[in-house]
Amino acid sequence: MWPFGDVRAGGLGLYLILVIGLWRVLAGAGAVWPQGAAGSSRERRSAGLVERAAGEEMCSDPGPFHDRLAKDTHTYLFDLSGELTLVWIGDGTGVILVLTTFRIPLFLVTYSQSKLYRSDDYGKTFQEITIQLNDTFVRSEFGMSLGPENSGKVILVGDVPSGSSGGHIFRSSDFANKFIETDLPFHPLLPVSYNPENSNCLFYLSTQYDLWISRNFGESWKNIHQNVCAAKWDSGNTIIFTTSVNESCSSSQTHTMKRTSDFGQIFKVLIDRVFSFGLWGRFLLASVMDEDKINRRIYVSKDKGDKWNMAQLPSVTHEQFYSVLAANDDLMVIHVDDVGDTGYGTIYTSDERGIVYSKSLERHLYTTRGGETDFTNVTSLRGVFIASVLSEDNTVHSVISFDQGGEWTSLRKPENTKCDSTAQDPEKCSLHIHGQYSISQNLQVPMAPLSEPNAVGIIIAHGSVGDAVSVSRPSVYLSDDGGYSWSLVLDGPHHYAILDSGGLIVAVEQSELPISTIKFSTDEGQCWFNYTFTNDSVMFTGLASEPGARSLNVTVWGYRPSYQQRVWVSYTVDFAVLLQKICVEDDYIKWLSHSTDPGAPADGCVLGYKEHYLRLRKSSMCQNGRDYFVNRENTYCTCTLDDYMCDFGYFRKENESECHEQPELRGHELDLCLFGEEEKLTTSGYRKIPGDKCAGGMNPVREEMDLRKKCTNGLEQKSQDGAYSSRIPVILSVVIVLLVAVAAAVLIIKKYICGGRFFVHRYSVLRQHADTQGDEPLDTSITDPRRGGHFHDDSDEDLLE
Repeated sequence: MWPFGDVRAGGLGLYLILVIGLWRVLAGAGAVWPQGAAGSSRERRSAGLVERAAGEEMCSDPGPFHDRLAKDTHTYLFDLSGELTLVWIGDGTGVILVLTTFRIPLFLVTYSQSKLYRSDDYGKTFQEITIQLNDTFVRSEFGMSLGPENSGKVILVGDVPSGSSGGHIFRSSDFANKFIETDLPFHPLLPVSYNPENSNCLFYLSTQYDLWISRNFGESWKNIHQNVCAAKWDSGNTIIFTTSVNESCSSSQTHTMKRTSDFGQIFKVLIDRVFSFGLWGRFLLASVMDEDKINRRIYVSKDKGDKWNMAQLPSVTHEQFYSVLAANDDLMVIHVDDVGDTGYGTIYTSDERGIVYSKSLERHLYTTRGGETDFTNVTSLRGVFIASVLSEDNTVHSVISFDQGGEWTSLRKPENTKCDSTAQDPEKCSLHIHGQYSISQNLQVPMAPLSEPNAVGIIIAHGSVGDAVSVSRPSVYLSDDGGYSWSLVLDGPHHYAILDSGGLIVAVEQSELPISTIKFSTDEGQCWFNYTFTNDSVMFTGLASEPGARSLNVTVWGYRPSYQQRVWVSYTVDFAVLLQKICVEDDYIKWLSHSTDPGAPADGCVLGYKEHYLRLRKSSMCQNGRDYFVNRENTYCTCTLDDYMCDFGYFRKENESECHEQPELRGHELDLCLFGEEEKLTTSGYRKIPGDKCAGGMNPVREEMDLRKKCTNGLEQKSQDGAYSSRIPVILSVVIVLLVAVAAAVLIIKKYICGGRFFVHRYSVLRQHADTQGDEPLDTSITDPRRGGHFHDDSDEDLLE
């Protein structure tokens, strides 16, 4: 099975899981949790991130903020429990649901208790609403499922006695004000799946692998198909799913992909021999086993599975996998793992059709232990990716791309830092970012890199400065220009969050001791202030803010240390009392993104155009507000070599602009099998980056010549009644019948050539495990920066095997 990821925004479905082991609760053992800031009430870094406008001061003093913040700091104590789950309902509604659960085995039975709390003021106050659940224990693993957008839909899954005929759910369509108790005629295997365009339409996959649908928000259910292994909503009412012929959904088996667009009245068979599949924008991808039952390949469709093309990527075997790292309507970014237990592979980027791929980055770190990768898609500035590379000497170093994987380079050394002991030259080194791999190795990295789409240019990450990633205690670094320049902003590891569209950043220092302070900055990390939010120190377990980074409320979660009992407690701080003024036009300055050479005609040209933004001045003490939107102006550029990526069969070496021919393809004719016809590729090694909007200027030679020769991509499709049909309209004639023997020979030859077997790559083994949402068995999960050990978004899987 191969890895994939859905690129939906995961804001409303963001979960915060805060767990304390029951043995710790009962035994009173100490826990290792992050701690708040200590020391002076004001911290200041030595250098600014960008030049300031004339007359602006380096730091803006917020004045006597302690008393003001204390008036809008709210504390709430919850009952004793072992696990707490937090979820936001809707955007800007202020509604939060908190589920606490407690389970302890007592001889032959298990004592279970859950309680449900609701807040409608961003966590300042809570009301216990457990009575609505009739003392039913709500499952913690996928017990709360939210509807799309601001639908206000919530479904809670209750525990039922063993031997019961079906499951038990509670439904709310009014932002958890009132729940309706409902029995199910089946037991859910996975979380409920909402139709993203109609929240009344749902489906469940049962423990018997039956696909059940509801068109009235769970009031009634209908079984539409048996032996279903995985299912997903597509646009409209379309459901795409895989089904097993032999009643086995084992990850070692292949399945048949089907589609229904009328809630199970009519089904269409799309592909056989499917390992797994995923949806990204207009792309439907499937991992399909070859007839030899050894190799698998990626197939791409842009019309819901009616027509397919084989992606021009290496095949993989049972020990290997693909992973979709990023995707949009213009291109796909896919990792192909290397052979053996190497822990790395190669990143490829697609053309606008998702079919032809070019090598982007070699030796991309992707470990065999749990499948961790440090790949980060920076959401605060277009086209920016950060990844880790495993060097020949087995050290890990970070690289960054500003053009969707066209070129990669090292991260610039922050000016206010010194090179650490990993640097051979104490004056020359670079910044290296800690991501999921560092977290998996139990380094002191509490969070992965963080960026927000509406906080333009801001990236916050843990890192080290040297020749490679260091295992020593990391610090927090911030970039305000999308990764071009960085600055050390906090010493040591911290939990952090972006609020008010980047106008406010908060952080809590990681510590094994109880904490009582939170740090905040109103100038993108240049100056930090400590606020003591409680006189009673608390064991810190998590920092939570509303998804979307538009709120000014942040909640510190933890428990008060006591050997008698451990009680969950939350402290919600509303920074609106500090930033009372609404920002006006004079609070913003014009900023050119991707600017590296001010004054040059092409300065800021990335992917064919420049972007000017209005950004908040660092000295402005005001709030962007919930209605803030990113103000942007575009200017198109003349085409240069930077607007092109390496074509099929070519690649760029790290820190180089020139495209080189892949050694394994040198001397071979570049024939592509596209849409059932062989096309000969004539290229000078470059093709325009998908989504690039430049015009005129450089135009490298590139031509795909239709040779009018039939070829096969190794995939046979079935029509609705199950009969095999051709992908390309074929005119039945006597000539074709007479030439069938010749055609068979051509098919065999072209299958060998067009199938890509002449450039077989090597891959590695990854341990298999299930995605948090359980849609399909996966090798690994690439996580949102906020996921880590505490946060889980509602994205689908990101891997296809």
